[in-house]
Amino acid sequence: MDSNIILYVKRGCPWCTEATAWLAKHGFEYEEVNVSGDPEAFAEMRRISGQSCAPTMTIGALMLADFGAEELEDFMREHDLL
Repeated sequence: MDSNIILYVKRGCPWCTEATAWLAKHGFEYEEVNVSGDPEAFAEMRRISGQSCAPTMTIGALMLADFGAEELEDFMREHDLL
């Protein structure tokens, strides 16, 4: 399932850096979409999450928005992905 991970990030976002480091540490492959300076990507992130905060992550139909590493780990465990 990890091949379906899309991670929306913003340049200079410390939580985005945390999220990418956490995913890499746990061996997840993901597509990173930087929404900084990309209005279409930003609009897509906003449509998916209903907000403008990053990071935002989708895994298939699952979505997690505006999170840190602790929330990411909890989310992955809750959905039996870790």
